[in-house]
Amino acid sequence: MKKLFALLLVTVMVLTACTTGGNNNEGAAEGGSADKLVVWAWDANFNVKAMNLAKEAFGGDIEIQVIENAQDDIVQRLNTGMSSGTTRGLPNIVLIEDYRAQSFLQAYPDMFYPIGDSFQVSDFADYKIGPTSADGEQYGLPFDSGVAGLFVRTDYLQEAGYSADDLQNITWDEYIEIGTKVKEATGKDWISLDPNDLGILRMMIQAAGSWYVQEDGETADLKDNAPLKEAFEVYKKMMDANIVRIHSDWSQYVANYNSGNVASVPTGNWFTASITAAEDQAGNWAIVPMPRLSNNDSVNATNLGGSSWYVLNVPGKEQAAEFLGQTFGSDVDLYQTLVQEISAIGTYLPAAEGEAYKAPNEFFGGQHVISDFAAWTGEIPNVNYGMNTYAIEDILVVEMQAYLNGKSVDQALADAQTQAETQIR
Repeated sequence: MKKLFALLLVTVMVLTACTTGGNNNEGAAEGGSADKLVVWAWDANFNVKAMNLAKEAFGGDIEIQVIENAQDDIVQRLNTGMSSGTTRGLPNIVLIEDYRAQSFLQAYPDMFYPIGDSFQVSDFADYKIGPTSADGEQYGLPFDSGVAGLFVRTDYLQEAGYSADDLQNITWDEYIEIGTKVKEATGKDWISLDPNDLGILRMMIQAAGSWYVQEDGETADLKDNAPLKEAFEVYKKMMDANIVRIHSDWSQYVANYNSGNVASVPTGNWFTASITAAEDQAGNWAIVPMPRLSNNDSVNATNLGGSSWYVLNVPGKEQAAEFLGQTFGSDVDLYQTLVQEISAIGTYLPAAEGEAYKAPNEFFGGQHVISDFAAWTGEIPNVNYGMNTYAIEDILVVEMQAYLNGKSVDQALADAQTQAETQIR
């Protein structure tokens, strides 16, 4: 029954999560083997390219075919294949988002091959190990970091009498205070938010070592979750301060910053490419540590997104594990190439000592942004995302609107708790 529920849950998650990357089904029916490793990933310009760069670095005799599919298609096809009990047509290696990983590992433990002996697990950021392991076994090789930072327009700050130094290691309340002054001085909004995407709450509570579920990864933790309550309150404070510009999709989100209409963005490092696309703004941006909650044991480091590589229990699994171990698991030079070619910051800690990580970025005024992100990666608290991140967040989206419309925060979280307990029982 538990496996059946997990299957239904992941199917629902497909409908609620955002999709990244194109859909190329060429070779999709072809599964992996010992003679040819097949890899599934999404996003041709990021994950797929990263895997192709790893293939070039590996230089072995074995054939490796990288197949691009949209993320939701990968989720759906994995569920279809694994729930049928057959591995036919499945790849050797697959990329899975960290928020989704436990849904697969707990529902289909026999379908994944443990790869902890293929690399040094302690060489990776601690916060990535929880989502990629289960029952004492390491199944995923941590890949890109979702380490977050606060991107901020320094020219707008200066108009309001501030500098980037004033935003070092601040609280969210201080962030709102500064944003209010920037809005008064410049007329620019301080942050852009999508009411249907509560990623900002995820960043706030992970910085406090908390999540939507308890440490067991199953029990909903909403009603008496102090960091989540403060995150709700901070969200409302931002709305009440009139410093928020609303967006409804990715293109609007990026446009709000590239147009110069919004002055700061707290988000994952992967947003760097979107910021630097506005070449006319070069020299007017800085990246500082994320704000933290004030009433909880919170740090100025957190995460948003990220994914990892998994080996399926199909013929060729040993070769697949070896390939991952020798590339993403240990190749410092590969990680320098990933930074230079696609601005991908991995969670392999030794890579931070490489020259590419230390290089200054002139767009950000010569700031060593990759080095800064790498340092913050090591400070991110490790939490158990569990199996129900997106299902619970769907509930919280509704309750957040109710809270903004007058319901008390305690009642909103109590109602969310009741709904979550009913849905994820």
